[in-house]
Amino acid sequence: MDIGKKIRALRLGNNLTQEELANRVELTKGYISQLENNLTSPSIQTLFAILEVLGTPVHEFFGKVEEDFEPVHTKEDFYEKENEELSHTISWIVPNALKYEMEPIMIEIKPGGQSEIDDPHPGEEFGYVLEGQIVLVLNKTRYVVKKGETFYYLANKEHYLINLGSQNAKVLWISTPPMF
Repeated sequence: MDIGKKIRALRLGNNLTQEELANRVELTKGYISQLENNLTSPSIQTLFAILEVLGTPVHEFFGKVEEDFEPVHTKEDFYEKENEELSHTISWIVPNALKYEMEPIMIEIKPGGQSEIDDPHPGEEFGYVLEGQIVLVLNKTRYVVKKGETFYYLANKEHYLINLGSQNAKVLWISTPPMF
């Protein structure tokens, strides 16, 4: 783990200069510079004080290793599942999205098909119709959403999508927290 790099990233994320961070922790600017360049290591007490000023819990600092985070995903990374009964295909377009705040999927619905019916749950959902048009059903109320249009709702009502058109519909659908 590159402690210096993580401290620098947190400092910059808080819009602090090295001098401002040093003053808040009662250290010198030179010491902060040495820490960030891995020329010295902080004591546990100093590290805890720095993390407190930067608003980062210790467990979070040593938790997920950001170097493992991959921000770009290709079609080869997607997981696809076809539902022949409901005439749709879902592509999970971000691997391991369940561990994040949002879960984006791509759903392609054939004419006459529909998504699964989702029961009410906590969270919010957003969609962008890329092709065709769909009918968004929220608690039995229907909304037509055409290509280039979006939808957004609280997921506290039964909800699903239907394709009543004559061509395939393709929707980028994002749920927070992950639910798909």
